Amino acid sequence: MPIYRTPGVYVEEVPSKAHPIESTGTSTPAFIGTGGKPDAPSGPVAITNWSQFANTFLGEGPMTPLAHAVNGFFLNGGSRCYILDIGPSGTLTGTAERPGLAVLEAIEEVAIVAAPGFTDPADYDALMTHCELMRDRLAILDPKQGIKDLMSLTRVAGVEVPDSDATPAADAGEGGGQHPPRRSGEPDADAPRPSLYSARYYPWLVVMDLNTGKPVLAPPSGHMAGVWARTDSLRGVHKAPANEVLRGVVGVERRVTPAEQGELNSAGVNVIRFFDRLGIRPWGARTGAGPSAPEWRYLPVRRLFCMVEESIAQGTSWIVFEPNDRLLWNLVKADVSAFLTRLWRDGALMGRTPAEAFYVKCDEETNPPEEIDAGRLTVEIGMAPVKPAEFIVFQVCQFSGGTITEEGSSRG
Repeated sequence: MPIYRTPGVYVEEVPSKAHPIESTGTSTPAFIGTGGKPDAPSGPVAITNWSQFANTFLGEGPMTPLAHAVNGFFLNGGSRCYILDIGPSGTLTGTAERPGLAVLEAIEEVAIVAAPGFTDPADYDALMTHCELMRDRLAILDPKQGIKDLMSLTRVAGVEVPDSDATPAADAGEGGGQHPPRRSGEPDADAPRPSLYSARYYPWLVVMDLNTGKPVLAPPSGHMAGVWARTDSLRGVHKAPANEVLRGVVGVERRVTPAEQGELNSAGVNVIRFFDRLGIRPWGARTGAGPSAPEWRYLPVRRLFCMVEESIAQGTSWIVFEPNDRLLWNLVKADVSAFLTRLWRDGALMGRTPAEAFYVKCDEETNPPEEIDAGRLTVEIGMAPVKPAEFIVFQVCQFSGGTITEEGSSRG
């Protein structure tokens, strides 16, 4: 407290006790693969436009899946991404010459991970394991090219073994890293194991190769990462990145019927549809959570919680080593409540009032003496996220002379 000796008016700047929590970014992807240039950098490189990518990574000849993905990302609204070029013979887990997914752990900005064209069970598992470890990003998975049996996308892929091998199947689990063996002769299986931190799309897209000028097939992950970024920018992470125009796409590998999509949608496959009037659009917004975790079925819900968890973790770092008492509890509760109130006003949470949209609990009940003695402060947070209107039902009736006759319903 300063000492005043002369009568007069003094103005002091008093620091606020509030610590505003800012939303973290949700639209920066990391793409893994090879652009075809022999002397490409070996570590993650931040890229902000197509020209920068072409000068740094693009090789001669037909474009690679990575190059198509990055081009599709920028065409569809993306503005910044990281490129991890692992070379033509590299792996997602890395080699002695080129680092793998682990090098992305140090980049907090990354919120999306994709390896365009990598569709083996081991590749799926590497991507999902990385995202499950980080808990602040999701993997966009590509399907195999040229799938004949669409129902193979609903069956979890495993390692093929001979018929004579009687080894019992390993439990893949929700976060496990092993795949059950599949005996030869069984139906094809092309689905990854369940994961709360993944989303997959089908089919491949027909795009123009910028090097050859010819139409070719490209994996959908890069274009969809761009749609995610565009939707986040225009509407927010709580809006499903679906029913949006896909730019830079002239066709799809296969036109999926509504009946076929019904089966795929139930299995968590987000189908990219061709509509005569609407054009080519992603027509699904589900995660790979599987039936065991229905509360995480929808992609915007999972991504919203990832953003909220990371934002709170970063925005409350000032708490560490503060006295763990009632004053601190009230400050934390006020900061988190103010952050969630802004989300509610933006339309990310349900409810007519903030009290219906969320709650924040930080008191003696969440912080008993034994927890305080252990150096822990616990804040309990509950949120009611908005969910996408996936099935639009119009009940149609005949009205004549005051009598209503039910006719049926229409779903979209």
